[in-house]
Amino acid sequence: MRVLGIETSCDETAVALYDADRGLLAQELYSQVDLHAPYGGVVPELASRDHLRKLLPLLRKMLDENGGSQAVDGVAYTSGPGLVGALLVGAAVARSLAFAWQVPCLGVHHMEGHLLAPLLEADPPQFPFVALLVSGGHTLLARVDGLGRYGILGNTLDDAAGEAFDKTAKLLGLGYPGGPQLAALAERGRRGAFRFPRPLTERPGLDFSFSGLKTAVVVALRNRVLDEQTRADAALAFEEAVVETLAIKCARALGATGAQTLVVAGGVGANLRLRARLLALGQELGVKVAYPRPEYCTDNAAMIALLGCLRLSAGEHDDLAIRARARWPMSELAPPAAAPAGA
Repeated sequence: MRVLGIETSCDETAVALYDADRGLLAQELYSQVDLHAPYGGVVPELASRDHLRKLLPLLRKMLDENGGSQAVDGVAYTSGPGLVGALLVGAAVARSLAFAWQVPCLGVHHMEGHLLAPLLEADPPQFPFVALLVSGGHTLLARVDGLGRYGILGNTLDDAAGEAFDKTAKLLGLGYPGGPQLAALAERGRRGAFRFPRPLTERPGLDFSFSGLKTAVVVALRNRVLDEQTRADAALAFEEAVVETLAIKCARALGATGAQTLVVAGGVGANLRLRARLLALGQELGVKVAYPRPEYCTDNAAMIALLGCLRLSAGEHDDLAIRARARWPMSELAPPAAAPAGA
């Protein structure tokens, strides 16, 4: 089965083709970073309008280079969570194409796509595993027993890790997107110049809270001259606090479940300091740590096409309705009635 995937949940317009036998065949992505940078963050109306401008040209380019529409057996699109206007663009195009081509169509969960993104790699992790989903809008730990079989172990109580990165970057005078710029600034920081708390690590549990960490940065920098070195020192201390907090919680989750594999996915999963720390944790605990490559950590259509292929192959599909959900708890996800082989 060959599936077209469409991703328009936020500020990336992306399309991909995934083949059940051959894997990922092609993908195209257009980033709106330059469009939103002057505003310091994503402007939903601008995002939606830019998806309208860019989605069809990207589709035409990819399909023209990969056999055209006759090579597509199904269409999957991000139905949520995300910006409703942006989601509606992808949903409307996907549903329309599927109707015209007379192939099944399915709206899928954006975070489930991130969760399964490591399956795109040549050596995919085997179920069951513990997954850390860490992005701009979500930070959670889950036990993954198979497609649609997820047990949420811990969730964020306020700011997600990626959100805390962006807010702290703004405090330090950095532009958008803040997370990568803060990580680059931290490379010039001096270890030990600041120390920030590791939230919720001194008590049991697997939930996360990062809003207080941002406040700790504000307090530490109050009445200080924010020269380049001070900003770099604060960036390093902040990044270390987030990374160590995530590592502590991952170790607890692995211990509680007995899982032998840790999967790390989502935009913050591209952070090099986090990758190095969790790889070291894996060596300490004797467990495998699996990441998707960096381009599959951020929003992309490859993970949507893969997820769509798995669920469509199991017989799932939607009716003619166009579905877009700003909020969509992962607890509402379920396995398909007939799970595909290996899932």
